[in-house]
Amino acid sequence: MIPRLRAHSDSASSRIRARHNALPQAVQSRTRRLYGSLLPIVQCSLAAGLAWYIAHDVIRHVTPFFAPIAAVISLGLSLNQRLRRSLELVGGVTLGIGIADLLIQLIGTGVWQIVLVVALAMGAAVLVDRGPLVPMQAASSAVLVATLLPPGSTGGVYRMIDAAIGGLVGVTVAALIPNHPVRRPRRDAAKVLDTLRRVVQAVADGLQNNDRSRLDWALESARATQPDLDQLRTDLAGGVEIAKVSPVFWSARARMERLAAIAEPLDNAVRNVRVMARRAAAAHQDGEQVSPEVIEQIRELGGSFRTLREMVLADPGEHPDQADAARTLRSAARRVAAVEPGPGLSETVIYAQLRSAIVDLLQVAGLQRTSALAVFRDLGRRRGRDGA
Repeated sequence: MIPRLRAHSDSASSRIRARHNALPQAVQSRTRRLYGSLLPIVQCSLAAGLAWYIAHDVIRHVTPFFAPIAAVISLGLSLNQRLRRSLELVGGVTLGIGIADLLIQLIGTGVWQIVLVVALAMGAAVLVDRGPLVPMQAASSAVLVATLLPPGSTGGVYRMIDAAIGGLVGVTVAALIPNHPVRRPRRDAAKVLDTLRRVVQAVADGLQNNDRSRLDWALESARATQPDLDQLRTDLAGGVEIAKVSPVFWSARARMERLAAIAEPLDNAVRNVRVMARRAAAAHQDGEQVSPEVIEQIRELGGSFRTLREMVLADPGEHPDQADAARTLRSAARRVAAVEPGPGLSETVIYAQLRSAIVDLLQVAGLQRTSALAVFRDLGRRRGRDGA
């Protein structure tokens, strides 16, 4: 019975995906964006209502509008650094209200008083924290006190309590209804790896067929990966925070640490592939030839990127894992080490970037940098002994 239900569910999902893919591209992009933001929207909605309930119905504040505002700001649509945002929010509100309450009691309200309290609140916030949220919250809170709360009232104290309630509710909702910390980072890494696979294939095709358009496409695509790398780092930071804060995903901490460790070597691999693509385009422009052996190794590197992409997307216990990927890359290193580059400048540079990219990818597969470097060093020693 269960397999039948599962098959029916898979069939229904396939039909929904087929209908979605038949929509215009502009509609697809918007629906994907909405789908990706559904969980943050649910979190913000629940947190806003819960923060109002606690401040208004439990603590009995008359108009605790800052509680739901603080909850929404602390969560937002971004999934990273929510704990820090909550702390910044509470700190900014406290600074702004404290400074404004003190000064407004002494100097009253008016145009120059607003100018003064906003300047002092923002200045104090900048001294306390370098982030943009604290000064903005300090300024907005100071304006509220200077314009809406009469001097000497207790509204400022209540507002600070409401901000604290909203921030705490936001963090609690994020912890109890979390986004999966691994899903977004591994999708980002897989996207970068797939782009690199297509880039090295285009470089090999362009060099082999003397096709400048393929080389230009490869270089443009390699350069366009920076936003994807930035997104990867952002989602990694958010995933690490979720794994720390949410009891639901405490077991994912080790996996997040492994994912976070690939960001730097993957970035380095992208840089090496960019240089390779740029030098390949320069070789075509200058009429330099690259040997078929080097071109073949560039093409073979695409298989390594494919294996790494599958490794990133695999769940724990599935294959390929890091050991499988490391074996694939060691084989690639052996093939590359067996090639003698020609004397031309472009071929020498392309060959060097090929080796460097494999060292970076060995680190993506879990090796330390010293161990990744030792792969080629050991191959060189073995080759020297064989030649002797």
